[in-house]
Amino acid sequence: MSNIREIAKQLNDVNEYITIIYAFNATGKTRLSVAYKDVTKAENKGNHAGVYYNAFSEDLFVWDNDEENDNENIKLDIKLSNLNKFYSLLTEDNIKDELLQYNPYYDFKFNPHNDPEIGIESVSFFLTGDEDKAIKISRGEERNFIWCFFLALFKVEGLADVQNAHFFIDDPVSSLDDNNIFLTANTIFRLAEENFDSEKKIIVTTHHIGLFSILFDRLNNGEKSNRYKKNSKSFMLKKHDGKLELNEFQKEVFLFHLHLFQVLDEAKKTQLYTFHFVLLRQLLENIVSFLGKSQIKFVLEEIKVDKPEETITMLNSLSHKKVFFPQISEMNDFEIKTFEEVFDKLLVKYNFKF
Repeated sequence: MSNIREIAKQLNDVNEYITIIYAFNATGKTRLSVAYKDVTKAENKGNHAGVYYNAFSEDLFVWDNDEENDNENIKLDIKLSNLNKFYSLLTEDNIKDELLQYNPYYDFKFNPHNDPEIGIESVSFFLTGDEDKAIKISRGEERNFIWCFFLALFKVEGLADVQNAHFFIDDPVSSLDDNNIFLTANTIFRLAEENFDSEKKIIVTTHHIGLFSILFDRLNNGEKSNRYKKNSKSFMLKKHDGKLELNEFQKEVFLFHLHLFQVLDEAKKTQLYTFHFVLLRQLLENIVSFLGKSQIKFVLEEIKVDKPEETITMLNSLSHKKVFFPQISEMNDFEIKTFEEVFDKLLVKYNFKF
């Protein structure tokens, strides 16, 4: 059992290049990012050693609804911070490049501050081709925009090349649907790809089991897993009686089942995408591990799936290569039928409660 600073020191001692951490909400993920910053600053003569994205980053962006003028000049204000000096180095195109895969329906423009040292004062959004009419984007779209703003900022010379020890990314997926969560996982992995040779550490904490599972699967089973598996570490952060534990992920297998069941059950009730087979395969692999077996086929036969071999082929084809491309597709009827058969029979056979 440890306090938050001891956990931060433990995390700082991890040698692997990529670290992903799963934790419940209110466990202390954001406090961990702050404690990690303090620990690494102390080792760097009081200077920032890395770059951070967390709830405090999001709090820098606040809507000015311009209610006095019926929202005519509604805009997203950016509060003053120690990052302002880097904003002038950003361009709108830098952020648009990061936003592209989210397929935004809107466009935007920077409103520069009168003081060049402060950089950007606010951002105005509008429908493409209608720059004169400002709009307010949704909470999820706002989160995407802020995330892409920081992705672009991570690449600014003078920030990422000075504070170059690590990126610490805390829960970039709140208020997002499953489709956008997958896309965000893709941006994180691309960030890892772009910085692999620099040996800059990337630390990701999340409460979302889908994001954690996609990143875990890609690091350990993806096309480049030979490169990343030995250079990554996965943990679960837990709180018990006010104390914290940071345990290696494989020690928490059974709890992981239940969270995956929750995510997949919600997707089954709303909308299934092909990448949900990544999570289904993760679920099966963890059940297999828990039962002391080595092959998914064992579980599929136990739950009496009609065609185990064909099901394995579909699971593998939809949870490896093509699912890792940015394009997202909804499941077709046959894929939905296969998914639901496996999922429902798992619940009946093992009587999981979640």
